[in-house]
Amino acid sequence: MKKYEKIIEAFLLICATVATLSVFLITFFIFKEGLPILKEYGIIHFVFGKTWSPTNGSYGAFPMIMGSISVTLGALIIGVPMGISCAVFLAEIAPKSIVKIFKPAIELLAGIPSVVYGFFGLAILVPLIRMHILPIIQKFNGEAYTSGYSILAGAMILAVMILPTIVNISENAIRSVPIEYKQGSLALGATQFETIIKVILPAAKSGIITSVVLGMGRAVGETMAVILVTGNMPKVPGSVLDSVSTLTGTIAMEMGYATPTHQKALFATGVILFVFIMLLNVSATWTMKRLGGE
Repeated sequence: MKKYEKIIEAFLLICATVATLSVFLITFFIFKEGLPILKEYGIIHFVFGKTWSPTNGSYGAFPMIMGSISVTLGALIIGVPMGISCAVFLAEIAPKSIVKIFKPAIELLAGIPSVVYGFFGLAILVPLIRMHILPIIQKFNGEAYTSGYSILAGAMILAVMILPTIVNISENAIRSVPIEYKQGSLALGATQFETIIKVILPAAKSGIITSVVLGMGRAVGETMAVILVTGNMPKVPGSVLDSVSTLTGTIAMEMGYATPTHQKALFATGVILFVFIMLLNVSATWTMKRLGGE
C-alpha cells in the first residue's frame, strides 16, 4: 500500500509542478515578447496613449483599457445583484421541486459556447438597442447613436455569461452557513428577509466575494462574445451606448495579420491585460481579508 501511495504522491507532485511551470512559462513568454516595445515606445505613452493606429505606428492602448473596464463594470453591475438574488432564492426560499428545475438550467448556461452568446447578442440585443433604446436616449440628449454595438450590449451578454459562476458559488456559500445562525435569528423575532440580509449574507460574504472575483475574471477575459457585440472601435467611450474595443478583442482580431512590430504591440497589450487582471485579483483578495477581519 505504501508503494502505491508513493506513486500517487509522485504523480500528484508532477501534475502540480507542470501546472505551476505552465503559468511561469506563459508569463515569461508574454513579458519577453511584450516588454521590448513597451521600453521602446514608452510605458506611459503605450498605456495612456489614446490613438491605436498600427499602420501609422501609433500604439495607444488606453481606449482598449477603458473599453475592457467599462464592459466588465457593466457586466458586474447587471450580473452581481441578479446572481446573488438568484442564489438566495435557490438556497433559502425556493422549494426543492423548483430548485431541481432552476439549478440545472443555470448550470447549463456555463456550457454554452461564448460564440453562441455573441450570435444571440448580435441577432437580438444589438437590434433591440438600436431600434428601441437609442431613439429614447436621443430624445433626451440629441446625440446620434445609430449602430447598437455598444458597451451596453457587451455588458448584458457578459452579465448572463457570469451568472452560473456567481450563482453556484454564492449558493454553496449560503448553504454552508450553520443552520444555528438562522434558527437563532428567527428565534429572536427576526423575519426571514431580515435573517437573510443581516445574518446569512454577512456570514457567507467570503464565498460571495469569491464568486464575484471569478465572474469578473471571466468577464475580463472573454473575447468572442464581446467582439461580436461591442463594435470594436478603439476609442475612449463617452457613454454606455458607444462602441468600444477591448484588450482581448483587439488581440484576437489583429494578431492574424499583424506585422512583427504590430505583433510586439499586441503582446504588450497582453502584458497590460495580465497586469490588469493581477491587480483586480490582488484588490479582491485584500478586500476579502479586510471584510474577514471585521
